[in-house]
Amino acid sequence: MKNTVIEYQKSRKGKSFQVWLIHKLFFIKLSPQNPIKAKKPLKPETKELIARTMALPDPHLNKKESSKSNPFNFDDINIDNVDDKVAKKEDRDLEIDNLNRLQALATVNDPEEEREETKIVSKKPKQFIDNSFLKEEPMSGSNNEPLKEFQCPPMELLEKGTKPKHSLKSQTKQRVEKAAILEETLASFNVAAKVINITPGPTVTRYELQPGDGVKISKITSLSKDISLKLAAPDIRIEAPIPGKALIGIEVPNQDVQMITLRSIIEEPSVLNLEDKLIAGLGKTITGESIVMNLGKMPHVLIAGATGSGKSVCINSIILSILMRSTPNEVKFLMIDPKKVELSFYEGIPHLLAPVVTNPNKAAATLKKWALVEMENRYELFSRVGVKDISGFNAYVKRELEKNPDATIMDDNLALEKLPYIVVIIDELADLMMVASQDVEQTICRLAQMARATGIHLVIATQRPSVNVVTGLIKANIPSRVSFYLQSQIDSRTIIDMAGAEKLLGKGDMLYFPVGSFNPSRAQGVFVSEPEVKRVVTWLKGQGKPDYLNEIINVEPLEGEQETSKKGGSNQDDLYENAKQLVMSTKYASTSYLQRKLRIGYNRAARIMDELEEEGVISEYVGEKKSRSVM
Repeated sequence: MKNTVIEYQKSRKGKSFQVWLIHKLFFIKLSPQNPIKAKKPLKPETKELIARTMALPDPHLNKKESSKSNPFNFDDINIDNVDDKVAKKEDRDLEIDNLNRLQALATVNDPEEEREETKIVSKKPKQFIDNSFLKEEPMSGSNNEPLKEFQCPPMELLEKGTKPKHSLKSQTKQRVEKAAILEETLASFNVAAKVINITPGPTVTRYELQPGDGVKISKITSLSKDISLKLAAPDIRIEAPIPGKALIGIEVPNQDVQMITLRSIIEEPSVLNLEDKLIAGLGKTITGESIVMNLGKMPHVLIAGATGSGKSVCINSIILSILMRSTPNEVKFLMIDPKKVELSFYEGIPHLLAPVVTNPNKAAATLKKWALVEMENRYELFSRVGVKDISGFNAYVKRELEKNPDATIMDDNLALEKLPYIVVIIDELADLMMVASQDVEQTICRLAQMARATGIHLVIATQRPSVNVVTGLIKANIPSRVSFYLQSQIDSRTIIDMAGAEKLLGKGDMLYFPVGSFNPSRAQGVFVSEPEVKRVVTWLKGQGKPDYLNEIINVEPLEGEQETSKKGGSNQDDLYENAKQLVMSTKYASTSYLQRKLRIGYNRAARIMDELEEEGVISEYVGEKKSRSVM
């Protein structure tokens, strides 16, 4: 027996009454989601009546023209023969002819027939009551009218955590076996130690050892390679001693790494109850405690990690954490991405102050010519209203607007508005330091020193943590650090002032060293997938468009240091005049002498010496003679 399948035309205009009528007359249930099979094969007359019914106006909505149904589109009707092998060719040809005929009839406007059909179908109009499914709320990102009030992205856009591959019983058995191997290995080297506690973490398991009397810590730490060999572990990390305990911790990688999702951290009640807008979920420690970073109190963070270590994922987790709980009026982002691929996903979200800056020269100019100016303007504004920081200013604005909604700033005509926090994301610091190291270093240091009170916070990342990139001044002004896997112990010392990052496992394994902490904490960073980022960005784009600042878009890029020196940049002109007066007054000129007196580096002092030589102020370089004669 053949069944006929009818696909419901997906239109939200006036289909409620007709769907009810067809269901009552022909026992066919139609819905936008699923095509429903009819109980009996439909005759040509039945199909014709359905087509004409769907073209009628809906008396239950209103009498306006918009309530009329669209003509029933027979292109959406598919004839599905369940027993197609038994069906005859003549039946199929007849059905095709009927469909063509009905399609022609549906386009004919016959008022008399329409009134006749309306009279028939209007006999029991009151039986249909539920029209609620027609009153759908407009969805974000659709072509409907935008929502009046900004709504933060829902948690459902983020992925939930996954269960571990191995059972808890098998994992416990493996840990007990490794603890026994650990004690036997130490005993074979005549080191008396006993495993007191086992702390399993998402990435590593920490075995807490209690050394015997007279056992030096250095003797256990020197056996790290032997312990790693016996445990068949890629690399282990020894924490001696564990902060707050009279024990030595040996961190051994797990066989299975547990994936930590961002949702599992920011969905915790303790995090949801926080009122701060600059809250970011970073990961979980060995003990299973969630690491939640409050960027407003840190107030800046430096992130380092080799390629594939999880540095970019950490930046995404910070950005998404803030986007999930803040509106564009509360937090703004200035994103700098010289690599042009890491932060391009966020292009077009309403939280951006400007399009993602990809030109290193323009990025350096944006920090110097806009960020510093914005910081100074905010400090001036705070002093005029008598507050110390951004939280005090926003509280002042709230009180004044409650008294007078049209309040202005003092005697100016500027509207009194709350100031948003500004988060500056720099994905690769090395690219900026290559084009204008001195300007970038001075700007970052000044922002790090003073921008906290104004609500401007820095998130700086690099994969090349050399001393030329992460200078001593930058490190001194950004005490909060996050280190992922690094290739050498020297790089580890550059970031966290100690070794250890070179022994991390990669893929989110990190050392978290916040301000005020004496030792870094090992943790597994959260994983944020690309589809998660795209879903959140799509939601935000549906909420509104960004309001870009022309001051940032129109900023002129800085010239590189080499080009500046050739063209006589303003900084070097001043130093040249000072150097000229110095050598003319002392009748002594050498590179080291200029370094000491002008407090500059060797390269710059050498360039000034070359300029003095070109101008004829000093003599040419002769052999190993250190000083040159002044002309």
